[in-house]
Amino acid sequence: VQLQASGGGLVQAGGSLRLSCVSSKRTNSNNGMGWFRQAPGKEREFVAAVDWRGGNTIYADSVKGRFTISRDNAKNSVYLQMNSLKPEDSALYYCAVALRASGSANRDQYRYWGQGTQVTVSS
Repeated sequence: VQLQASGGGLVQAGGSLRLSCVSSKRTNSNNGMGWFRQAPGKEREFVAAVDWRGGNTIYADSVKGRFTISRDNAKNSVYLQMNSLKPEDSALYYCAVALRASGSANRDQYRYWGQGTQVTVSS
């Protein structure tokens, strides 16, 4: 299974970006999906997750109210709309396929990972 993440870039604080992640395998439509991020010198941290239907979502406290995760199973894709970006949101963002139908904040509950897309927010 390959996950291709895209949509990262350089944006000023307060701006927006929309990340996309396409899976090469349609059966991932039965699995939850999530976004994680990793800044230099820090551990990979949870950002957002969605269940297989797209009906249930969870978010890290740091992004609640600013980020929105969604998915389109017909396109084997998951998205992360990021608004009101802050410099502390700068990181390499990874999408991942969960082991189960629900999403999870625990990175050990994910089995496939994309290569990451860089998000840089300038102050």
